[in-house]
Amino acid sequence: MASNSVDMDPDVARRLFEEGATLVLLGVPRGTELGIDCKSWQVGPRFRGVKMIPPGLHFLHYCSVSSINSGGEVGPKTGLFLTLKPREILLANWDPTAEDLDFSASKNEEELTRIRETLQELDPYLGPYPYEVMRKWVSLTDRISEELAKNLQPLSGRVCAFCDVIPELQLRHTKDRAEQPRNDTACQSMKEGLDRLPKMKQREGTELRFSTIPQKTYPPGATPAEITKCSMDLSYALEAVLKKNYEVEPLNLLGELQFAFVCFLLGNVYEGFEHWKQILALLCRAEEAMKKHKELYVGLITVLYHQLGEIPPDFFVDIVSQNNFLTSTLQDFFQFASGPGMDATLRKRAEKFKAHLTKKFRWDFDADLDDCAPVVVELPEGKMGFS
Repeated sequence: MASNSVDMDPDVARRLFEEGATLVLLGVPRGTELGIDCKSWQVGPRFRGVKMIPPGLHFLHYCSVSSINSGGEVGPKTGLFLTLKPREILLANWDPTAEDLDFSASKNEEELTRIRETLQELDPYLGPYPYEVMRKWVSLTDRISEELAKNLQPLSGRVCAFCDVIPELQLRHTKDRAEQPRNDTACQSMKEGLDRLPKMKQREGTELRFSTIPQKTYPPGATPAEITKCSMDLSYALEAVLKKNYEVEPLNLLGELQFAFVCFLLGNVYEGFEHWKQILALLCRAEEAMKKHKELYVGLITVLYHQLGEIPPDFFVDIVSQNNFLTSTLQDFFQFASGPGMDATLRKRAEKFKAHLTKKFRWDFDADLDDCAPVVVELPEGKMGFS
């Protein structure tokens, strides 16, 4: 584990040394990819954990690596959100069978006392928290409270890149198996082949507990005209999500947006990306709600500014720009934000954000997005770009 590449202010270092939390991670195999927040490393033979961690929310993530003799393959990423208190010590031992960290020792007061008493001896084997990424990490998670993180992460406490799935039907008895489609004859069609596959479900307790986005964006008994209106302005669906999940504090929806983004960006969880898109579409296409929830939308611009700043531009070509999702969604947002009846502060922030994205990503939000061809944008400095 490499030391910090950026020199830390002596006063900050002293404060973190006195007040920072410590993760003691014993037995982590050499070569394991392990990180905290926005920085990761390959574990060396001397690694025993991380010290001088600023109190607050953090995301510990790691991938097991098979031995060189087995090909040195990297396993799927596992992560967990931790809220650390000043001077707190968490102790975990690597479980080689599960290829995971076992934190049960943190509940053993005798073990923790022993570790605390020998912390000075452990110190040379503890890597310092990468303080140079602290500002970035806070900008990506400042809306996620400890309670919100607990409510959204799986009951297992682990955020896993690959779903842990099991068959819907256990088929423990011969009679149950006999009732299933036979697999000893050739399939006559793709559909028949798919029907023969066992139906799978995610193992209970491993699911991310995101808010459910309504499939119907209109109220029960809506007229055709109301259905059309609610399909163009998603305010009814957004208000339904806020009422069910965040009635007391609507701004917590921004925390969920950040949580989903971190799960995808750092945890490699594709479900996080899909949920991020769903929340974003809901927020950006809710014109009436935009007039009602000024603080929510001013906050959304700040959250998106930091999130989009962390993704390399070519990422949008590979994933986000499928069907022009991001450009079309944000185009709707900018159009609504500049409309009549909108708060002046929100309108001004939206205009600045639009100009920033146009300059950074060469996107043209004034183009007709029904045409899927890239649009050439001439920027003030004379450079050409494609949106």
